[in-house]
Amino acid sequence: MAEGHDGGLVGLETTIERRGLRDHVYERILQLLLSGEAAPGARLSIDTIARQLNVSPTPVREAMVQLERTGLVTREALKGYRVAPPLGLAQLQELFEARIMLESRAARLATPATEEMLDELRVAEEEHRRIGERVITTLRASATDVELTTAYFTADAAFHRVVFQHCGNRYLTEMSESLGAQLHRMRQSAEHGVTDVREAIAEHEAIVDAFASGDPDAPEELMRRHIEQVRARSLDLERP
Repeated sequence: MAEGHDGGLVGLETTIERRGLRDHVYERILQLLLSGEAAPGARLSIDTIARQLNVSPTPVREAMVQLERTGLVTREALKGYRVAPPLGLAQLQELFEARIMLESRAARLATPATEEMLDELRVAEEEHRRIGERVITTLRASATDVELTTAYFTADAAFHRVVFQHCGNRYLTEMSESLGAQLHRMRQSAEHGVTDVREAIAEHEAIVDAFASGDPDAPEELMRRHIEQVRARSLDLERP
């Protein structure tokens, strides 16, 4: 009995370690794709990436399966993976239409906010602000930091995830996660400036205030306005 129990713990530890390695590899490849170092259409060799990261091909292969869901890479039968082209203007429009619909509805369903939700929103908003200020400092120095930019978008997504987690609709949450994966492709083709980060920080703060106000309509209205403003800024950057 004891041996079986210990074996189960060892198996669990192995699973956790493997998942951690896969997630690490995923983040490294994601940074590569978002940095633009790999040109659209470029072949992504699993064996080459594994050697560069000093890991076996298995976590790289698993990471590629995850990245295929984001649309950042495509897989061709017998040819392997390639870097996908950035989203076109029409695709970006469709992506934002879906996001406006999902996020504004989630905000409505999450109203009135519980104290637990407000606490989580405030924590997420503060983390987004903290990392956003670091991004602004980096941009002012005319520098780039792909890892920091990725952390900023992760904090942004975490803020929005709080609303979905409290909207009481598991299917909306699942749809948001699927859509969220596609947002990486938008970020691949848009370089956000200082103004955008500052505006996003202010808009998140306004959303928290709206949930705290007790106004039954304000959270939905502010969330919709926020996504519409993100769309306007993103699509302006996409125009030639």
